[in-house]
Amino acid sequence: MDTEDHIMYSHDVISKYILNSDLPRDLAVIEYFKKVKYAPVGDFKEGLEWFNVSESLSFSKHLKGKIVVLDFFTYCCINCMHILPDLKDIENEFSIEDGLVVIGVHSAKFINEKNSKNILAAVQRYNISHPVVNDNTSDMWQKCEVNCWPTLLLLGPNANPLIMLMGEGHKEDLKMYIKNALNYYKSRKEISNHSLPLKSAFHLLPELKGPLLFPGKITNFADNDGNELIAISDTGNHRILIVTYDGSIIQQIGRAAAGLKDGSLKNAEFNAPQGLVFQNKDILFVADTENHAIRKIDLKNNKVETLVGNGIQGHDHLGGKKGKAQPISSPWDLSLYETPTGKNVLIIAMAGTHQIWAYFFEDTEWWKSIQYKAGICRVIAGSGREENRNNQYPHAAAFAQPSGLALCKKNKEVYIADSESSSIRRLSLIDGKVTAVVGGDRNPNNLFAFGDRDGKLYDAKLQHILGLAISNDENYLYVADTYNHKIKKVDITQNNISTLQITSTVTPANKSANLFNEPAGLCVSNANTVLVADTNNHCIKILEVDSNDDIKYIKTMELQLDITDGPGIDKSKYEIIPVKSVDFNCKGGKLIVQINFNFVGGLKLSEDAPQKWFIDFPNASWSCVPMSGTSIDNIDLVLSVPKLSALIHAIQKALL
Repeated sequence: MDTEDHIMYSHDVISKYILNSDLPRDLAVIEYFKKVKYAPVGDFKEGLEWFNVSESLSFSKHLKGKIVVLDFFTYCCINCMHILPDLKDIENEFSIEDGLVVIGVHSAKFINEKNSKNILAAVQRYNISHPVVNDNTSDMWQKCEVNCWPTLLLLGPNANPLIMLMGEGHKEDLKMYIKNALNYYKSRKEISNHSLPLKSAFHLLPELKGPLLFPGKITNFADNDGNELIAISDTGNHRILIVTYDGSIIQQIGRAAAGLKDGSLKNAEFNAPQGLVFQNKDILFVADTENHAIRKIDLKNNKVETLVGNGIQGHDHLGGKKGKAQPISSPWDLSLYETPTGKNVLIIAMAGTHQIWAYFFEDTEWWKSIQYKAGICRVIAGSGREENRNNQYPHAAAFAQPSGLALCKKNKEVYIADSESSSIRRLSLIDGKVTAVVGGDRNPNNLFAFGDRDGKLYDAKLQHILGLAISNDENYLYVADTYNHKIKKVDITQNNISTLQITSTVTPANKSANLFNEPAGLCVSNANTVLVADTNNHCIKILEVDSNDDIKYIKTMELQLDITDGPGIDKSKYEIIPVKSVDFNCKGGKLIVQINFNFVGGLKLSEDAPQKWFIDFPNASWSCVPMSGTSIDNIDLVLSVPKLSALIHAIQKALL
């Protein structure tokens, strides 16, 4: 067979082979497998750190006789995130015992991503259940001659390369290749049905982390009387919490199970929500990131509805359709702007297409006299190319995974945390001009100009920033420099950034290296303090900053229940299987629950019959991962129990 020598061309080669073959597609793929002769991949280097397994894996032992998908990824990358649901669906169809193993090979872009504790947090945050290895020196990356993220490499039962797929969007092709690889090698009796030593990374969550799980964003609203509402994206728990400044939880929105469902505040479902913005004390908009949707929460009328998107990732770089008919891709943050003519516009950081979009509530005429119809959602800036390109024409500019927004009303500008270029950008809301603020590089194609250095414009260096907030006087930006684990401040008139230093009044314990751990969101409170979503520390921190830009006070917001009812489900619809009560210390903590079903009398589950389980909490101060599932084989849960008033509390769980 005439083929290119390099495995990177294999997808083109097999596609042409199928197209030119007289055989049915599946038989043509098997014929290709018979002919392909790439050299086997060398084994994983010894001493690497692994996740979701109890011991290191090797091709010679654990993976012998398995079809293996190596997913080369770096956890910052939005394209890498996009293929995780595809891999999850494939793993649900082909089990390890069937002969398929998916392994995430983490090959870092950023320095921060080489740290195994940060990779562990990403594995937990993205709910990755397959084995992951920290390829911290890019050894496997180089062995397999990979050159971009994400890359999928399909291997045969002897670590023999079959096909390499680069980028996202290959789900159906990959599924077809796996099915035929299993069939072909099973016919040769080369597939083994042995299991692997799996151990969930969720077991390593902190013992006393509180009710939040990887909170992504935070926002607030204060009325004329000074009453303040705070909204938190409890991203890992797929819900929104409404709290007061003292930490009282007054409303949980969402059932804390991943899904896309409109309805009441209790029964609605979200999927890893991120950005939030209040329109008023009753209306809150949500960037429902992994549902690829924009949601509207009506607190007064107890209702959640979807404004844009339908749960399926879009690939449109223009937009212009109305409401749910407009597909979008990984919206990450939101800002609400009122045009000079008094029309509200919802600005969207569309991380998945590297653009800035907008949703128009009513017919609007905006910059350059462009007319926008009510209800449409469309791009307003960014070509869709992943670049750090500034330009006076908004559609000639380009962004690299914009992930945070902050509106400056008095200057009519929105500031953008451009995460993959590690820079802050400015979009004029008068004419659409895009300019640099701090960070990144003058070369628009250099997305590796990161570091940790205060300074002006391009002399300053940041590392994958995710969050911005404007000061109350709108002269400064507060910045969550996420991968540097710091909070910084930008003088927007001088394009100069400086790190907030910690004063001697902060206790030594609070000065530890883990003061912040990948903070991703922040806002400025009515009390002029900075509220930080300290994502990997699973908490909200309150910072008081003095006139010298020093942090003089830090407090962790203690979330306490101020509502008596929980998410609420109609248990009459289900058969309740009680689990034995467990005594627990009043300080709360972590409980690992493993459930296996054993059927007797020859009973078994129908292979194609749908299965579903989920967990019901007493109230919003509890959390659990995972919250739900579609298979009752080997259910493995980690329950976070809040502090209790009594010494011992009987935990009653219901598996539905």
